[in-house]
Amino acid sequence: MNGKMLRPTSFDVAERAGVSQSTVSRALRNSPGVNAETRARVSAAARELGYVVDRHASSLRLKSSETIALVTICRPGEDRSAINPFYFALLGSIAAATSARGFNLLVSFQENPDNFRADFVASGLADAMIVIGTTSNRPAWDYFAQAQASGLDFVCWGSPGSPFHWMRSENDIGGQLAAEHFVRDGRRRIAFVGPQQSPQRQFDERRDGFSAALAAHGLTAIVAEPPAAADRHAQGVAAVQALLEAHPDTDAIFAASDMLALGVLQGLKDAGRRVPEDIALIGFDGIRAGTLADPALTTLEPDLDAAGEALVAMALEDDERTRSGTRIPVHLVVRGST
Repeated sequence: MNGKMLRPTSFDVAERAGVSQSTVSRALRNSPGVNAETRARVSAAARELGYVVDRHASSLRLKSSETIALVTICRPGEDRSAINPFYFALLGSIAAATSARGFNLLVSFQENPDNFRADFVASGLADAMIVIGTTSNRPAWDYFAQAQASGLDFVCWGSPGSPFHWMRSENDIGGQLAAEHFVRDGRRRIAFVGPQQSPQRQFDERRDGFSAALAAHGLTAIVAEPPAAADRHAQGVAAVQALLEAHPDTDAIFAASDMLALGVLQGLKDAGRRVPEDIALIGFDGIRAGTLADPALTTLEPDLDAAGEALVAMALEDDERTRSGTRIPVHLVVRGST
């Protein structure tokens, strides 16, 4: 041994403060992306450890990009204009929250192994990364699961679940609100339209909350699973056709997403069923297209402003209240379809 004490590093400060090393770097540069409470905690940890920033090394290796990378996972071969409008709305809320912190947003659409990429932070292009998009692209989520397991850190909206750091809507509560609305309206032969074997955990949560609320009123949900189809709209059309053949007396339908609901609405019109006189209909997501439907779609709408803010805070680790498993509130927006 040479008797010399090892100099503390930014990783030691990160461990003491309970944040990531990248957050230490931003906090000690007074980055606008780190809140005052976290900045003070990091500064205190640095003082306690006797950590001094190596300004030369900082300028070479730890310079902040003041950028957040947003990966949007698409279906292979899908035209960008055909992406679920919900993700564009979520992208907009993330962009607003990023801009409010003085950061830039780098957007990457990814659909196949040729363009999968998760090293935006490691390469210095971004300080944090957020992943959103369809869970139907299993190879993409497998790639990002491996990336996270290798030590790359990022947060996700509505991911398939473990091992990701995720955030979702209050899906079960949304399902309960839909069920209660139908029951108050006197509906009794009520169906749920949504995939049963989907990696989309949100759909299961919406169905379970819906079914539990109906059961509390002595009712059992009719479950109609959409067949495989090119998109959610086509799935909704096909699902309601099969539903009406098996259960022609159905008087209410809760669709797991607005895109499914818009397909259901088309299928009901094709079958000569009036909405809401014959069958009431509720969707989930609050996409703008629902307001333009005829009749306008009743929906469960997540607070997207809160979602964007929470995702950015979680990615930058600058809000102790925002952790993996955070739920975003939803509320029922009643329109013409009920």
